[in-house]
Amino acid sequence: LINCAAQTNVDRCESEKREAFRLNGEAAGILADACTRKGARMIHISTDYVFDGEKNTPYTEMDEARPISVYGESKLEGERCVASVDADHWTVRVSWVFGPDRPSFIDAIVKRALTEETVSAVCDKFSTPTYTADLSKNLPLLFAMGAKGGGVIHLTNSGQCSWQEYAQYGLDCCREIGLPLRTVSVGPLHLSDMDNFVARRPANSVLSSSRFSAITGTVPRPWREAVRDYIMSSYTKS
Repeated sequence: LINCAAQTNVDRCESEKREAFRLNGEAAGILADACTRKGARMIHISTDYVFDGEKNTPYTEMDEARPISVYGESKLEGERCVASVDADHWTVRVSWVFGPDRPSFIDAIVKRALTEETVSAVCDKFSTPTYTADLSKNLPLLFAMGAKGGGVIHLTNSGQCSWQEYAQYGLDCCREIGLPLRTVSVGPLHLSDMDNFVARRPANSVLSSSRFSAITGTVPRPWREAVRDYIMSSYTKS
């Protein structure tokens, strides 16, 4: 079982704490228990937001989780619930997820660039995009290990970027395929400018996927390649 269910609205979690902990915490433990009783393996999807963002280098699985939002706290509770049920279950932390079938940050940027003359994104928040098409290919490698392993593991595309750099590269790809953008440049914002944010966000939540690579022998491809593939496959059909 791969559990992708979650309350991922970071700001909503601040006002709906009970809902966040039931969906992101308690439910994960219930699913883990059901899997164990059925003799099944489980992969539970977690998040980079379990970290406080104070580290200047990529986070590894050995770093202490210190969430600074209710969302992060509830997702960390889910990790603990899964681990308390069965050490053979996996918790996979991802970040900045994008892909088909559900609008994401990159889709919002493209939509704005098609209709607005000014587009901006935060330049002092860093992480790594995670392409769902790549994630869906890589996750089964953990099941393929049979009974070996379990615990927390990080899995994103490789590299790192700011929201501004991420957005700019997305628009560069759109320009390459000839989308009629009204702007081709993404201006800078700072986290301190984001008055609409209710919850705190970690400034740096880059995850190191080196443990996944060591275990599976697979190195996730660079985020730029993944973003380009997504733009080419999704927006050339428009």
